[in-house]
Amino acid sequence: MPELPDITVYHEALEDRIVGSVLETVSVRSLFVLRTFEPAIESTFGRQVQSVRRLGKRLAIGLEGELWLVLHLMILGRLQWKEAGKSGGGKALLANFQFETGNLLLTEFGTRKQASLHVVTGSSLAEHDPGGLEVLHCTLEEFTQSLTLTNRTLKRQLTNPWLFSGIGNAYSDEILHHARLSPIQQSQKLNALEIERLYASTREVLQTWIDRLRRESRGRFPTNVTAFRPEMAVHGKFGTPCPVCGAPVQRIVYAENETNYCAGCQTGGRVLADRSLSRLLKEDWPRRIEDWELKC
Repeated sequence: MPELPDITVYHEALEDRIVGSVLETVSVRSLFVLRTFEPAIESTFGRQVQSVRRLGKRLAIGLEGELWLVLHLMILGRLQWKEAGKSGGGKALLANFQFETGNLLLTEFGTRKQASLHVVTGSSLAEHDPGGLEVLHCTLEEFTQSLTLTNRTLKRQLTNPWLFSGIGNAYSDEILHHARLSPIQQSQKLNALEIERLYASTREVLQTWIDRLRRESRGRFPTNVTAFRPEMAVHGKFGTPCPVCGAPVQRIVYAENETNYCAGCQTGGRVLADRSLSRLLKEDWPRRIEDWELKC
């Protein structure tokens, strides 16, 4: 799922291209993508774009007359930009937003079709904003308050959209590795120095990736939007050497997600139990990184 860095560069690219432009029409190619019927999608035609906002992991396009188009890309949804008169998207195309300046394509690969489009009025826009803390614009005290509001694992707290805005599975892995903290550490068990370290790492990792993605785009519309990047330290790197200590990156698999971490940097050498594999292997499950390396 596109997270804060990717959504930020999408946001900036859209502002450059559509603010001040008129939305001429919207062609909805998939019935499931449009989740509202009032206001009607046709009511947005011919209106000028006044602003673009980021609401957590959502993008909201503000039109004159207090109408908003709210896009939620979910896991596989992506945006493409085509010059006026050009088409694209193929079978993955969900909707085509035709502006004076070009076409914005909402696409989604795969069969699950989770991406969504809502048409709402200004009074309803807040319902689409989870309200999580903007970590790049908050104080240490505000960060601490959100982090310790409940006693959950750090992975769960960072990815809670009602606590922190725009952080998901990928960047929470990178943040916790940078902060040298275990993903299963309880949020209310951290001391003041650990919280300060996590605060600094959260801001540094996210800002570093925003800057990197901006450089990659170089004014072009973002095309390589993915949660798996070769420059990442641990996310999606199971079994590869940690770039800091060289220990093999570990993972915890749960449902359709996984947490990647370095036992050497984050858990004092302890390999965290993976529900499925540890249940299967029982006493053969490697408990420390040295045991894991022997079995590999």
